[in-house]
Amino acid sequence: MATSSSIAVRELPLFPLPEVVLFPGRPLPLHIFEFRYRMMMNTILNSDRRFGVLRWDPTNNEAAPVGCCAEVIQYQRLPDDRMKIWTLGQQRFRVLEYVREKPYYVGLVEWIEDRPSSDDLRGLASEVEQLLRDVVRLSAKLMDQRIELPDDIPGLPTELSYWVAGNLYGVAAEQQSLLEMQDTATRLQREAEILTTTRNHLAARTVLKDTLEE
Repeated sequence: MATSSSIAVRELPLFPLPEVVLFPGRPLPLHIFEFRYRMMMNTILNSDRRFGVLRWDPTNNEAAPVGCCAEVIQYQRLPDDRMKIWTLGQQRFRVLEYVREKPYYVGLVEWIEDRPSSDDLRGLASEVEQLLRDVVRLSAKLMDQRIELPDDIPGLPTELSYWVAGNLYGVAAEQQSLLEMQDTATRLQREAEILTTTRNHLAARTVLKDTLEE
């Protein structure tokens, strides 16, 4: 019988990407052109189609300790053995150690999940979703464009927290912090703070825009 530790820990090919943070349930399209990563993809396509995505910090020249497993859903081979692949984020992991670095990184990783919560998080999740809708509405008004949220926004608190975090832009360090959190309530609360700040900023700009157009 397999032990729980043997299930929770495995070797995983790793793909460091500059300022990219993948979350469970979020898509990540990639264009594979480097020889070592073409080798990686050819290997994983013959196995379970899974590899780890880690945020690479170019400032510190190092990979984050926590990443998200990506599963190849679809791929297309291009000339010169380049590839277009479409992946979907699966479970999160923590790198325990690097097994090797060439021709590409392989790490020994352990899967991580949010700790179970005894609180009902549906109210907090609804607050975050409303803040998100406010931000989208104000953004659309400022840009004089029609912007709508997709119909498939997750309803469950944990999945919603991943969806919101995955759709933040230009704040990779903040996203990494959200990815590493193992408490859904803490992640949702931080997202509520970020969205509230953004909403207030957009609201002030909207008032100014309306005033100038009068």
